[in-house]
Amino acid sequence: MNNRLFIFDTTLRDGEQVPGCQLNTVEKIEVAKALELLGVDILEAGFPISSPGDFQSVIELSKAVKKPVICALTRSVEKDIDVAADALRYAKRKRIHTGIGTSDVHIKYKFNSNREEIIERAVNAVKYAKKYVEDVEFYAEDAGRTDNEYLARVIEAVIKAGATVVNIPDTTGYCLPDEYGAKIRFLKENVKRIDKAIISTHCHNDLGMATANSVSGIINGARQVEVTINGIGERAGNTSLEEVVMTMKSRKHLNIETGINTHNIIRTSRLVSSLMNMPVQPNKSIVGRNAFAHSSGIHQDGVLKNRENYEIIDPLEVGIDESSIALTARSGRAALKHRLSLLGYELKQEALDAVYLKFLEMADRKKDIRDDDLELLVGSTNGERKKLKLEHLQVLCGSSTHPVATVSINYEGETLTKTSDGIGPIDASFNAIKSLVHYKFKLEEYLVQAITRGSDDPGKVHVQIENKGRYYYGFAANTDIVTASVEALIDALNRIV
Repeated sequence: MNNRLFIFDTTLRDGEQVPGCQLNTVEKIEVAKALELLGVDILEAGFPISSPGDFQSVIELSKAVKKPVICALTRSVEKDIDVAADALRYAKRKRIHTGIGTSDVHIKYKFNSNREEIIERAVNAVKYAKKYVEDVEFYAEDAGRTDNEYLARVIEAVIKAGATVVNIPDTTGYCLPDEYGAKIRFLKENVKRIDKAIISTHCHNDLGMATANSVSGIINGARQVEVTINGIGERAGNTSLEEVVMTMKSRKHLNIETGINTHNIIRTSRLVSSLMNMPVQPNKSIVGRNAFAHSSGIHQDGVLKNRENYEIIDPLEVGIDESSIALTARSGRAALKHRLSLLGYELKQEALDAVYLKFLEMADRKKDIRDDDLELLVGSTNGERKKLKLEHLQVLCGSSTHPVATVSINYEGETLTKTSDGIGPIDASFNAIKSLVHYKFKLEEYLVQAITRGSDDPGKVHVQIENKGRYYYGFAANTDIVTASVEALIDALNRIV
């Protein structure tokens, strides 16, 4: 069996269907180029007939990227296929992805049809698409709920008609991993000429099993997997690219290879999250902020002694410089000593024990223990360590006023002031800070979280910025969310220093 797994990325089609995540053509090109650098084999660029914007995006993406196959989605309708072929006219390597629902639910309630007519429509769509391109992929929508005998008949018919890839979607995320794997195995064993086509998985996450189902499908013979960055997609999302790729890389006994440059995973994940305005949950596997963070004292001690004690993936493999040792009330002396050492403090055992007792008292009161807190514990002051400090902030905004912010910061003892405008008070404040500091940075993530409840309660702000390829975090809390935002940004900038 071929051990090469083809990565079919549908971030710009299925992923972009998420409400509020729509991208313009320029943003789609930026994502497409990142996916090309990541090494995806097939890039599903859109559904051309769905809108003029989607049609134009497929044209422009076909011009912008050269290595991946550019794929356009259609229904089993000749007009759809005509428009897709037109949109793909500049693609160096092109594929039309056509199909129809095959489950009894779809046949009865979506198409008001019967099984024989559905097979006829499927075959006609594939034959029609073959007039335009050699590479035709057929999807049997809702294959997860289609009985295997009928599904095998459909797949056999479309392969005979010329389909080069047959997609077996678990459209509603209904299958269990053993069921989905058995479905793929049934097709491998019962469809004539199945060796003439590549079997593809396309799983949704409605029950949280998209990746498990996809992996089960791969183990049972599928050699293409349809995925999105960060697992975004309709409803609960699609199979996550990073999860499948790192599963194959970690489980070497499966002997499955992909062409993905895993070192670009984090960079691509953050780009998609930023452009689509869809933050990644902190505990998301592989790309979440806490994926390589350790807070338990036992875990921290184990990781510091040998990373493999508690990490099956080297963070460097996905583009993260190192694991994160998060200091909490559960942290032990080893983690505290490690962090103090990074800050330049080498304490003897007696001094470390004394600081550790104070640390535990502070950790019981505060959720987040920052470097400044540790410096206070060992006798330093915030001012001695911070090169940047907010001195003054004044913001003018309102429904009939263009937002303007005046920011004064103390930079190594010198007070610097700048007034800037922006699309909002926070944007104006950040623009002022950008013009005051001497190093360039890019805002990668901005999150606001209520600490308790009520309009008079503090809000916590988390920012992440990029400088020269490295990422820095900043945190702050204040009842004034603009002030908290500025202080969080300054906190992150101090980490660059």
